Amino acid sequence: MTTRLRVRLAAESLGAAGLLAAVVGSGVMAQRLTDDVALQLLVNAAATATVLGVLVSSLAPLSGAHLNPAATLAEAVRGRHAWREVAPYVVAQVVGAVVGTALANLMFGLPALHLSHHERAGAGLWLGEVVATAGLVLTIGLLRDGGRAALVVPAWIFGAYFLTSSTSFANPAVTVARAFSDTFAGIAPASVPAFVVAQLVGAAAAIGLLRILEVPTPESTATRESAA
Repeated sequence: MTTRLRVRLAAESLGAAGLLAAVVGSGVMAQRLTDDVALQLLVNAAATATVLGVLVSSLAPLSGAHLNPAATLAEAVRGRHAWREVAPYVVAQVVGAVVGTALANLMFGLPALHLSHHERAGAGLWLGEVVATAGLVLTIGLLRDGGRAALVVPAWIFGAYFLTSSTSFANPAVTVARAFSDTFAGIAPASVPAFVVAQLVGAAAAIGLLRILEVPTPESTATRESAA
């Protein structure tokens, strides 16, 4: 493993840990501050989107700040990320996400890892995950200016918290890690596989849409013409 790859994997793990600390920690805090479920969701969404923006801005120069196996797979399918790095990225993201969940649990005096009993199942929720993940991957794929990602990606996540029935997990690593916290943000382990499948379906749908929507850049057109 090269030094450069180690740095990228460390950045992905750190980012995933920070993201889950925000998702889980803000959920616990919201529950302790108010009994209003709508307000709890608003607090959770705002904290998650804010921290995600900071992480993307800080870590994008190091690793691309995928922080999401669905995003990494989509980038690889589209030829924007090396396939040989997909598995290491995914492992780093999942490990970091679980560590972040444990950190959040410990901060609030809970067991580091405790399985959630929050069942999240049903066609409507699965469709919500398809929509949330497709929107996320589509947003990332259509960005021409990488500097805007720190604003646009969190904006999608914040909105998708409320426009989807599933409250927008949109990330297999996040989904797996949230199974280890029996709190507001948790998901029962039995509900995880269907959510992950729905997320991968959403990513695949976004890739298909990107192939339709993307317009060749002048550079890519010139490259093809010179090759011909």
